[in-house]
Amino acid sequence: MCGRYSVVIDEAKLRKQFSRDLITPPAGLPVNYNLAPTQDGLVITDAQPDRLSSFRWGLVPFWAKDLKIGARMINARREGIEDKPSFRKPIRERRCLVIGDSFYEWQRQGGKKIPHRILPADDSLLVMAGIWEEWRGEGEPVYTYSVITGAPNREMTPIHDRMPMLLTDGERQSTWLDPNADLKTVLDLLQTPPDGTLRAYPVSSAVGNVRNNGPELHQPLD
Repeated sequence: MCGRYSVVIDEAKLRKQFSRDLITPPAGLPVNYNLAPTQDGLVITDAQPDRLSSFRWGLVPFWAKDLKIGARMINARREGIEDKPSFRKPIRERRCLVIGDSFYEWQRQGGKKIPHRILPADDSLLVMAGIWEEWRGEGEPVYTYSVITGAPNREMTPIHDRMPMLLTDGERQSTWLDPNADLKTVLDLLQTPPDGTLRAYPVSSAVGNVRNNGPELHQPLD
């Protein structure tokens, strides 16, 4: 499960990590310490691999009657993704990299749930495997995405039994965006990240309220 993440990205780090000369949004890189479902996140799609695009979080299948279904489709489970009606077309034809710097997850401790911030151990940007879709209702098309989740690694196991599937190097990212990659190759990329890939620490429960959105959400809990 991945229900909140943050997008606090330094442009110099972005350009250093991605060898391609990415076109960034005209208004500059947005900052969101508490990105929630139905809000816009940053993605790199197979259709425009040289551009950082802003899509709505929560995949809306092309056949859906309205946008509301997207709030229930922020994540796509790795297991059986190729057969699910909402995901079987995107996993084959519409893949994306979901870009952030960290994600949040809640750990049960007794009767409480303690939020944790999880980020790459090497302080690189977080690159999550995603799928996207174009929905045409009335008016302009809406572009949406889901984050693919799977089994946790060592760092995540004490916190939660699911985690985003990460694409941690340029070769895997390029293959994920390759429109000619066959389904088996694509699915083989969706592996639990190696132990040691991430680090985690507890943060304030304020992150549970979407109205809270500032650097204090990244501060370790005393």
